[in-house]
Amino acid sequence: MSTDAADHLNTKEKIFPSDKTKQIIFSIRRLIQASELYSKELNKKYQISAAQLNCILTLYEYGPLPPSKIAQHMMVKSSTVTGVVDRLEKKGLAERMRNSPDRRMITIQLTPAGKKLAENAPPPIQQKIIDGLKQTKSAKKEQIVNALNMLTGMLDVQDLEVK
Repeated sequence: MSTDAADHLNTKEKIFPSDKTKQIIFSIRRLIQASELYSKELNKKYQISAAQLNCILTLYEYGPLPPSKIAQHMMVKSSTVTGVVDRLEKKGLAERMRNSPDRRMITIQLTPAGKKLAENAPPPIQQKIIDGLKQTKSAKKEQIVNALNMLTGMLDVQDLEVK
């Protein structure tokens, strides 16, 4: 194939993506839309965000925790947890406790209202994915990991904070 023909194909692909490329983009859009719809439903029904629900469910499952442990369970940075806890405190769903001799050490615990919400709230959206992946063979999961890493690499999003 000549260089001109190869350049023409590359240009054509940029303007008219292949069917497989369209399928990938469509699937990504469906994931984003599902997340947005879930977030809107949470906000409408419970006046909380998905991150706030994840924090509430983490505290409900594990009990009072320092922010760093909450961040580990939620798979986010500690700075993200600080903002989430601030908002949960304002809503009366969680509270900071300074119960050690070192006043800098704090734990976060649910209030009775937070516990009630945890008992009645829907499972986090990622639970459906977790449940589905439990039924998926290890080799297939490895393919998914590799494909998602490749896509995020294309977007250069490795250093962005997941919220």
